[in-house]
Amino acid sequence: FMDEKSTSVGVGKGGVNVNTGKGKPGGTSVNVGNGGANVNTGHKGKPVYVGVKPKYGPFIYHYAATENQLHDDPNVALFFLEKDMYPSKTMNLNFAENPNKATFISRQTANSIPFSSDKLPEIYNQFSVKEGSMEAEIIKNTIRECEEPGIKGEVKYCATSLESMIDFSTSVLGKNVQAVSTVAEHQTQLQKYTITDGTKKMAGDKSVVCHKQNYAYAVFYCHATQTTRAYMVSLEGADGSKAQAVAVCHTDTSAWNPKHLAFQVLKVKPGTVPVCHFLPQDHVVWVPN
Repeated sequence: FMDEKSTSVGVGKGGVNVNTGKGKPGGTSVNVGNGGANVNTGHKGKPVYVGVKPKYGPFIYHYAATENQLHDDPNVALFFLEKDMYPSKTMNLNFAENPNKATFISRQTANSIPFSSDKLPEIYNQFSVKEGSMEAEIIKNTIRECEEPGIKGEVKYCATSLESMIDFSTSVLGKNVQAVSTVAEHQTQLQKYTITDGTKKMAGDKSVVCHKQNYAYAVFYCHATQTTRAYMVSLEGADGSKAQAVAVCHTDTSAWNPKHLAFQVLKVKPGTVPVCHFLPQDHVVWVPN
């Protein structure tokens, strides 16, 4: 399915096999099963940047939440406690579509473009971004996040192509993996959802979770720890719409920033209880199959 110009992966009900051997037998087989989404990663000409106000992502655990983030970030609603994941439990959630439509470019193209703090002028020039602009600040922040060391017990990697994301995930989890994403029936704003019967724990206590970042093309911040549990949770919204949401629960949060968004929202302290969050629709979790 891969060539030098584009990559397209179908992630859907029933599952597909993704061969990462560039057309050659013997590549990695990735079973992408029920609960996935369609990921189209074709690169058509110069990447177009979607401007989003710069801020540190809520799923990067080094950073303290800002006051604006507490009030304005729709991902605030996605955090919850593992003990609250039971049938009939209601939560106010937002599974709205991300306005950041940046797509993957091929690994060959990604490898030809600098991605480091010491190459920022060259990167700005590549994408016709003016130094000092909001776009330049977002590019700088994303690269900075990728260059920061992981917290204790975390293996992290920023994937700048689909091929590199698959390679990292299989290096951590082995060759036989499954990739799943949250799928909501309708693009909704904040509404009340009820957990229905059908919550399913995914295999093992190790996963690779990949969060889409703001950048000129698709960049995913992927991280793995030995202290996570992943679930597929069936939800029904107040408007009758259904969602299959991926939930990731962190059983050891002792190394997180004490002022992280999750602690401020849930009113708990680091290292005390498992902290969970649903994944937005364009994020991906990889687990052993």
